[in-house]
Amino acid sequence: MDTDILNVIEIMEFLPHRYPFLLLDRIVEYEEGKRIVGLKNVTINEPFFQGHFPGVPVMPGVLIIEAMAQTGGVLVFKTLPERDKKLVFLMGIEGARFRKPVQPGDQLRLEMVVVRVKARVGKLTGKAYVDGTLVAEAEILFSLVEKEAV
Repeated sequence: MDTDILNVIEIMEFLPHRYPFLLLDRIVEYEEGKRIVGLKNVTINEPFFQGHFPGVPVMPGVLIIEAMAQTGGVLVFKTLPERDKKLVFLMGIEGARFRKPVQPGDQLRLEMVVVRVKARVGKLTGKAYVDGTLVAEAEILFSLVEKEAV
């Protein structure tokens, strides 16, 4: 296994997302074309906690899925030729399950594995953990799109 640690500054070389929508802080494991593990530190300073839910802050499930998709995006983009000319778009989510609430102070461990990748589309399976406990899982379908086509 090729272990390669990327910090948030290096992650931004692979993803177009920026604050407040960059939901990935670090890559801690990477196997080219196979799997990746990222971390998201969940803090009370996240803008979504103002309204979700006042007095009982819970990270929205859709944002957990987005953090998984961004982790998968790094996996796809890391070795993609001419990645500066492409975007990865979320095409679908299958089998999403949320097992436990994610709250401020938690650290999400986002594990993504390639199911298949073709020329313009692919599928990843992912799991999100907090302290070793599964909190969410889903299959993510994506497409590669030329930036100038958007």
